[in-house]
Amino acid sequence: MQQGAARPSGTRPFTETGPKGSKEIMTKADLIEEVSRLAELTRKDSEVIVDTIFDSVVRSLRVGDKIEIRGFGSFRTRQRKPRVGRNPKTGDRVEVPAKKIPFFKPSKELKDLVNNSPTPEVAPAAPPPAPPSTH
Repeated sequence: MQQGAARPSGTRPFTETGPKGSKEIMTKADLIEEVSRLAELTRKDSEVIVDTIFDSVVRSLRVGDKIEIRGFGSFRTRQRKPRVGRNPKTGDRVEVPAKKIPFFKPSKELKDLVNNSPTPEVAPAAPPPAPPSTH
């Protein structure tokens, strides 16, 4: 599939094979498609919703606010101090300025869901129907 091409509804995200095996990657386009499908909205409306959420998170982080989403986690910035680094090619000293970096802390609920719950694709199948009673 070409990059940027729409994936048919209900298909899995791109699979990447790396040194630790294959991993599913959900892109922003996949998220928009999922919102569109689950909320029964147009792709354009779903794109506006996803962009608005991301823009709101970025705007809040820029001004130093913390974002808390119950059951999911919290976003905030951490301040990195200035330091002296090294250019890996030449070995020269490089002054690295202080900067803010975004930081995400998952909630206990999210950690539990990731570690303890089966994914929908791996959920156990329904038990077979009981045989008809002969009484």
